[in-house]
Order: sequence, then structure tokens, then C-alpha cells
Amino acid sequence: MYLAPLNYDRYFKKVFSDKRIAQRFLEDFFDIKIDELEELRTKHKITDDASAVEFDYRCRIGDNIVIIDMQQWYKTDMLERFHIYHSIDTVLQLEKMPDKSIDLVDNKKKDIKEYDNLVPVITLIWLVDDDLNFTDDFVSFTMTSETVHDFLRNKNLWREENMLELLAERAKCLGIIDNRTRKLDFLQKNKLIYAFQSNIIKNKKFSKYLPWFELADRTRNKLNEKGWFDEYLKDQIFVEIIKRINTETFGESEWEYISDYQIYRIIVERYAQAFIDKRIGKGNGLGITKGEIIKARKIAKTMKDNGEPIDKIVEYTGLTIEEIEKI
Repeated sequence: MYLAPLNYDRYFKKVFSDKRIAQRFLEDFFDIKIDELEELRTKHKITDDASAVEFDYRCRIGDNIVIIDMQQWYKTDMLERFHIYHSIDTVLQLEKMPDKSIDLVDNKKKDIKEYDNLVPVITLIWLVDDDLNFTDDFVSFTMTSETVHDFLRNKNLWREENMLELLAERAKCLGIIDNRTRKLDFLQKNKLIYAFQSNIIKNKKFSKYLPWFELADRTRNKLNEKGWFDEYLKDQIFVEIIKRINTETFGESEWEYISDYQIYRIIVERYAQAFIDKRIGKGNGLGITKGEIIKARKIAKTMKDNGEPIDKIVEYTGLTIEEIEKI
């Protein structure tokens, strides 16, 4: 193995910890020019019971906050989890939101948060294997008027003889989504974008972001060789990526991490398949060996001793929160 898998948590974060790399990826994916990028904290305590959330990458670009999170494998609660991440990133803006003073009677004043400073959040989820049953490279979800959904689903409208009515309904929908009164368009600027690595590799559309996903996909092969990445050496950003995940300088701990991650990818896939089988009435067990469970607990203890968040340990090992707390 010449390069470590870019999709593995440790190496994904090692690559994106370089501000230049993160900025270039965002420029390529969104096809924009970024003049200034402000990196933001990724670890946050959210509740009083010490529950924490950790983003893979988080930054502010102009009037938007952007999250990049990589999802390595199938998870049944993925959509809910990333919706929470997306919502949390809106709430976290309260940390730096300034106060404004309201004049009351008798020369009294009251300080309240200046919510006008709230900016939209764009959450980009890099899905390695899951495609959510889409064939496109990515799909973007945003909050818009329910009228738009009703318009698209009204079969009676979509008949040739109803063209005038159809145009009238379209105009009505446009009037709603184009309404910027009280900054209503803020809702549509918030986006959850799911990028599908497997589809991007398969579709091979001409796009600036294609090389990123191709490189990541090649590093997943345990037999990848130096020559596989020669085409990237003309670009200094990709040269830096290769440098950061080059295994030539790896010690025993790095190789153990890769080995453990590969094992637990198999375990998590088995858990996922068992869940799917249960949904469709197949099978009764998870197919996880006693040895694999012991190894999962060993890794969970190491991660716990190192202060890793519980949700990360759950994601990495496949163990339940209750099992981890007993370790």
C-alpha cells in the first residue's frame, strides 16, 4: 500500500487540516473562487451531560458556514444524524452573535441577540459507498415552500389541456420562493448536500471535483502503487495530499490503525446487512465472531482512554453506547 485510504477518518482529517487543501476542494466542488476562508472549531460540547459533537471539517466562507463530513459506511440513522449536525451548526453561531440594546420605558434597556447576523449553513456529506438510491453525482436538499411540492405532485395539472393553469401555478410557486420579505430566502440558502463517491467514479462527468473522488477511491485499494497517482503530481495541492497519506514513513501504530479500520469496516457492514436482512425477513444473527467483539472492545477502550467522543467510538467499533460505558 503506497497511500493510506483517504476515506479513513484519520487520513481524511489529516488531509483537510491543511487550509489550502480544504479551500481548493471547496472551490472545485462548488466551482467558485474563495477569497478568504476562516476555519472554525470542530469539537463542541452541546448538552450538560457532556455529550459532544465533532465535525470532520468546518469553516466560514463569506456569508456561509460550511461543514464537510465524510461517511465511510452505511448507517441506519445517517440522515437524522446529519440533519442534527446541520442544525447544530446554525445554533453554534449564538456563541459569537452580538447583542443589541433595546430602549424600554424609564430609561431602562434590554440586551437581546442580534439574529440578523445569522448566516446560512451548507453541510456537505461525502458518502463513500452509499448512494441513497440516486444515480447523480450529488443531490442537494433545501427548505422551500410546501407549495412547490404540491405543484410537482398534482397529476391533474400536468396535462396538455391544462397548460394555462400549469403556468399560473408555476408563477404562484415562483412568487413564493422569490419572496425576500424579512429575508425569507435565508431558508433556501441552507443546504444539505450528499455527494456520492461511487456515483462520481461511475459517471465520470467532466468536473473539477472528479479527481478528488478518483484519488480517494484509488487509495481504498490495499494494493495501490506509486504509479497509480502519477497524474496528480502536476498539481501542488494533490502533491501535498499524497505527502500527507504516504505510507513510506508509517510506523507500527499507523499500520495497526489501518488494519483495525479495515476489520471494523467489515464488522459494520455486517451489522448493516443484518439490519437490512431483518427488515426484509432474512437471517437471525449478525454474524459477528466472538474474536471480533473482543477486538472491538479493545479498540473502544483505547479510544475511550484517549478521550475520543462516545459517538465516534460507536461509529468506529459498531458497539452500543451501553457496551462502551461498561468498558
